[in-house]
Amino acid sequence: MTAPPTDIETPAPPPSQVLLSNGKGGSRRGDKVFSGLSKGSGITLLLIMAAIAAFLAYRASIALADNEGNFLTTFEWDANSIPPKFGIAVLAFGTVVSSIVAMVIAVPIAVGIALFITHYAPRKLAAPIAYVIDLLAAVPSIVYGLWGALFLVPHLVGTYEWLDRYLGWTVVLSFDGTAPRSLMTAGILLAVMILPIITNVSREVFAQTPRLQEEAALALGATRWEVIRMTVLPFGRSGVISASMLGLGRALGETMAVATVLSPSALLSAEILQAGGGTFAQNIAASFGESGQFGRDALIASGLVLFVITLLVNGAARLIIARRKEYSGANA
Repeated sequence: MTAPPTDIETPAPPPSQVLLSNGKGGSRRGDKVFSGLSKGSGITLLLIMAAIAAFLAYRASIALADNEGNFLTTFEWDANSIPPKFGIAVLAFGTVVSSIVAMVIAVPIAVGIALFITHYAPRKLAAPIAYVIDLLAAVPSIVYGLWGALFLVPHLVGTYEWLDRYLGWTVVLSFDGTAPRSLMTAGILLAVMILPIITNVSREVFAQTPRLQEEAALALGATRWEVIRMTVLPFGRSGVISASMLGLGRALGETMAVATVLSPSALLSAEILQAGGGTFAQNIAASFGESGQFGRDALIASGLVLFVITLLVNGAARLIIARRKEYSGANA
């Protein structure tokens, strides 16, 4: 009988363990520098946000202390009068309504374009369409505003008259035939502006759908729409919500384009086709140049409200994404 071998060969450790064991892996100077820079960047961002909030709150408190009107319910904005009287009721209503109109128009179209590019269009056609969408995102706001004032406003008269003829009984869609420099027009223009943002993010999310799931659905006899409905849309739901919130953030804070097409007034009306209304950003852009020190503090107070609304919107988007772990693609 032969004696059993005394020397047993042990498998070599993987290269990652070798790097960690020789002192050059986990304790490398580059890792420490990168970790420090990352933490420092995050802390710096938080400090900047806190400094902005503190500045806005301080200047707003100066204006609110001498305000003769209720800041939340007063319709008029007359911060330069003596005594000053101003409120954000009309501005808040106009900002919310125009943003809702923009989202209702832009989100379905953006999702449809993203699905067409990723799952329907041939590759030779999908690339140019995606390129054009990217170009739309690079157009300056003032260019959109000029297009809206010179082209969109005159060509919406016929559409608004048609809406008034058939849906005017709802009051919301009634139209008196004047120039349509209204919240509806501002919402349509904002929809065009946020369309590239929502489309690009949604397209990237839909493209990350696991191919195995799509092929499995096709193997079971599902049609292309059924594949999209059962695999693509559930997987990309959080991404679409995130893209929508990103577009909503821009719609809430858009300034020059809205100021170009909107005819501001201190009237709060449910007739969104009629000229009038206002938004936070539009009011700041229109009133800042002619305002004194107190008037600018009042505008800063309205900017603080817009700042809080934007933070709440972004925070809601993050919470929605955090609740849906499949967006991370870990189950792909």
